[in-house]
Amino acid sequence: MTAPERGPATIAPDLARRIGAVARALVAAGRSWSLYPPEHPAVRSSVDRLAAAVRDAAAGHALSFAVSPDSLLVEAVPVTTREGPTTEAAAWLHHRDILQLSFLSDVPASALQQLLALLARDPEEVRRAGGPARVWAGHGHTSIAIEQIDYSSVLLDRDAERPARKKDDLWRAIVRAVLDRRKALDEAMQRRLLEISGDVGAIGELAHDVMTPHHGADGSPMLTTQAAAVAAAYRHLASIVEVMAPDRRADVMQNLASAAATMDPRIVIEMLRAPDETGGVRVREGLAGAFDDMKVASLLATTMAIEGQASARLAEVFGTIAPDESRRRRVLSLAKDLLGETAFGRTDQFGTMWASMEELLLTYNERPFVGVEYKVGLDSIGARAEQMAREVAPELAGLVHTLDHENVRRLSVILLIDLLRLERDPRRAPEVARDVGALAEDLLLAGDYGAALDVTTALAEQAGNPKSVTQQGCRTALDALADTVAFREAAELFGDMEDAAASQFTQACRNIGPASVEGLRVLFTRDGETAGMRRARPVIGEFGARAVTRLAPLVKSQDWYVQRNAAELLGGLGAPEGVPLLQPLLRGSDGRVMQAAVQALSNIDDPAAARAIHTVLRAATGDHRMAVVSALVKERDPRAVPVLGRILAESDPIGADHPIVLETLGAIGQVGGDQAIPEVSALMRRRGWFGRRKLRAVKQASVAVLRQIGTPAAQRALADAAGTGDRVLKKLAREALSGSAAHG
Repeated sequence: MTAPERGPATIAPDLARRIGAVARALVAAGRSWSLYPPEHPAVRSSVDRLAAAVRDAAAGHALSFAVSPDSLLVEAVPVTTREGPTTEAAAWLHHRDILQLSFLSDVPASALQQLLALLARDPEEVRRAGGPARVWAGHGHTSIAIEQIDYSSVLLDRDAERPARKKDDLWRAIVRAVLDRRKALDEAMQRRLLEISGDVGAIGELAHDVMTPHHGADGSPMLTTQAAAVAAAYRHLASIVEVMAPDRRADVMQNLASAAATMDPRIVIEMLRAPDETGGVRVREGLAGAFDDMKVASLLATTMAIEGQASARLAEVFGTIAPDESRRRRVLSLAKDLLGETAFGRTDQFGTMWASMEELLLTYNERPFVGVEYKVGLDSIGARAEQMAREVAPELAGLVHTLDHENVRRLSVILLIDLLRLERDPRRAPEVARDVGALAEDLLLAGDYGAALDVTTALAEQAGNPKSVTQQGCRTALDALADTVAFREAAELFGDMEDAAASQFTQACRNIGPASVEGLRVLFTRDGETAGMRRARPVIGEFGARAVTRLAPLVKSQDWYVQRNAAELLGGLGAPEGVPLLQPLLRGSDGRVMQAAVQALSNIDDPAAARAIHTVLRAATGDHRMAVVSALVKERDPRAVPVLGRILAESDPIGADHPIVLETLGAIGQVGGDQAIPEVSALMRRRGWFGRRKLRAVKQASVAVLRQIGTPAAQRALADAAGTGDRVLKKLAREALSGSAAHG
């Protein structure tokens, strides 16, 4: 007999959820750390979110997970959450050489800030320092442990074999000299440049280092300045070789071309457009001559894939590299084949677009239209603009801060909201609404709940405007926002938010509508009352019946406390639509769930709710029935009275329902209130030839309930029974009235 096959190993869903939350919070915090300074509110919020996720996942113990290129692992088992595998976090950590990450105890916020600072550094720089584990061992907090591949020996061997790439003081001096546009270099720099010229990888790294400082305030590359810096580095290399090793001139130019082929093609285009310096080494001409057909085709294909078209600027460079028509056609054929392997080349419109691009690239000639001086001015305008941007006048210095990340983001919010409100083209409306929804997702991820509120308010306004062409698109965008990881992460942090942020997020949930329940319900998957539950409960309650079906996953949970939370939510909604969801909870084996379901049904003023309780009372016996009755009167909530009155109206007092009627009367007496007096009065006036003993018991219980209620309406019902009831009822009512008078 063979053993049964085992399915794939899995980890507990709760552990997977907690590790998934840590992974998402870690990536989000890393993104915020890269975009904003450490003191920025978005960074503080993301660090707090990460700390809460780690604290919840560790639960007072050590938390550890391994990292593969495409998943996080616990004891070699991939972590899979309801959002799918933790792929993004795994790839992000793997790129930074993390093999295992462990949180060993209570992790302070300062330790998490240190971790984010390490992960935000250039991975190559960290590798040269020995790798993340070695860097962390020297400076990191002991509450976090990192394991990694030991790159130190690999890097030492590589540097020993390729000294040209060593990032030592001499290398940094060369980079500074290139950036400062110094022409005279000392002998040591010249020797190192000669070494670099023979190593394509070293040339590429030098180009990267001289480009790095040239980025705008928003982090975007300043392409013209970067191209000028690389061209200056290339001129140094070519000049040194021209003087010290002229026999290597052709080989070095090939190396420069090979290194250029690995750069952003837009930078290469700018380099090839810029004229060579008068009297200097002809780097531009040398590069153009060193590009073979495949390099030129790759440059063309990559540039057109990025820009989506062939520009006059690209056509000009193409004419410089390939002046004869036969080579142009040959290169264009190769470029078309390369583009056919890209997403751009697979679009339906590519065939039509390619014909126009091919015509431009083959026939472009600007000489008849553009004068020499005017062309020189056009070529240098980008560099002049960037130079002016760096040299800010003192009287304008105070305005520079308006271009920082926070102000740019605020401006983006204003502009996109205005575009949404001004859109009149039905064809563009869905795209605009989708873009605004994506902005709201980014704002939630960054913890900017105020801006997210502004965006969701604009979407909600348009979604509620039947005259707006964006109405349907905005409604779709709001529904989609509720299903994003960003919204679910914000919902999980609802209880930890400051009051102002919580108020903003609450209003954003109102703007989104019932779809927000999809994210908020995660707060009710925990045992015990939390701040998040207290804040989310009234938000869900505002949606009423529209929120009912979105709570179904809670009802189907295997955890008793989740089912109890679901019953309490449904009872708070008080919608008849919740009865079908509550009925299965009455049949469960857990008394706590059953009591919560009974209380919820008692809060629903609908015949279906009364019938559900009636059914369970009929089926229950002994302690189970007493538990149901106890649940009905536990909170002494007057909202239960109409349900109890319906049970009386639909029961047979002298048949099988006799015990139910007596217990229901007792429950009404405990809850009190005038709402059930008509049903009680009708019950005590019942007559019959059979079941006289049961009828007398019902009359006694009814009279006792009216006396227990004791309100003027109850007293009038007793007085009316004493005067117009049957013989037994008159006697019981008079005794009750006299007893009440004596007691009074």
